[in-house]
Amino acid sequence: MRLDELGWDESRTRDFAPWAGRDDVRPTRVLIEYNHNFRVAGEGGDLDAVVSGRLKHQAVSRAELPAVGDWVVLRIRADEPRGAIIGVLPRRSHFSRRMAGQVTDEQVVAANIDVVFIVMALDHDFSPRRLERYLLLAHQSGAAPVVLLTKPDVEPARLNERLDEVRPVTGLVPLHVVNPRLGQGVDVVRACLGPGRTGALLGSSGVGKSTIINRLAGGELQRTRDVRTADSKGRHTTTHRELVQLPDGSLLIDTPGMREIQLWDAGDAVRETFEDVEAMAADCRFADCRHLAEPRCAVKAAVAAGTLAQARLDSYQALQAELVHLAQQQDERSLLEEKRKSKVMGKALKDFQRRRPRGKL
Repeated sequence: MRLDELGWDESRTRDFAPWAGRDDVRPTRVLIEYNHNFRVAGEGGDLDAVVSGRLKHQAVSRAELPAVGDWVVLRIRADEPRGAIIGVLPRRSHFSRRMAGQVTDEQVVAANIDVVFIVMALDHDFSPRRLERYLLLAHQSGAAPVVLLTKPDVEPARLNERLDEVRPVTGLVPLHVVNPRLGQGVDVVRACLGPGRTGALLGSSGVGKSTIINRLAGGELQRTRDVRTADSKGRHTTTHRELVQLPDGSLLIDTPGMREIQLWDAGDAVRETFEDVEAMAADCRFADCRHLAEPRCAVKAAVAAGTLAQARLDSYQALQAELVHLAQQQDERSLLEEKRKSKVMGKALKDFQRRRPRGKL
């Protein structure tokens, strides 16, 4: 396989320049990451790989380690059974979230993506509020978001009603209704891709992500299973993130369903995701209006007039509060990391002074 078939271009060649003179390294792209084991692809074919001890030690956070879609520097030696990843080339985009659980750290779900397909089913999975969170992370990733609504045949009588609920959330983001099980609308996905372009499918379990890949591939690349009809819950057929190449030369990353969509660093993405609320807020009397009980609040006036849904405003305010709390946790984590580094340096200095011969500087 040629590197350009995996998305390599001249800018990647420049990124790789510091290693270009070494005979024991080559550029590769991460196809699979599973329990700290990797499958990478390059001009020499597919290889198994692990992260080198030095790279693991130098990484300040998990986000600095390889993720599916990353371009990495792979070292290959005759005395090593697997390749060793010794570097990660700069990312053009990455979709990340806060790690599930109580750990305050960033988890990169997929890297170097051109387009993010947010897949949501028109059954019990349907949730405009969850879609807002996906869109927030998609805008923050640097990739172009596209929303795909699947399973329109579950409740066809409510399709227009559901679309009316979703359109204020998606705004200018492309929105498509597809039925991959029947092959309907798959061409819409194919048109967003193309040779060397990378897409990523994000959404809950059982919404049809693997079915979309299989339709695009013209065969069963990813296993699929039925969902429970009572609650539309999937069974996590996809258990790990994987980058696959499609017959037309495009690349697509399938991901397991996310039980938690915790934010990490939304930044300007809030303004893009809640463009309607932000536009109304510009007419508020106070620049720092929180849209609670302040006088002459244009956003509250829009809710009263029925031009903005109360649920939309509630979601906006909840996300703002969540981001403030996250920023506090990140600051605390940074302080703890600085203390840890200071301890390590102090211990190293004491060891050096203890071992140094007396009377010598």
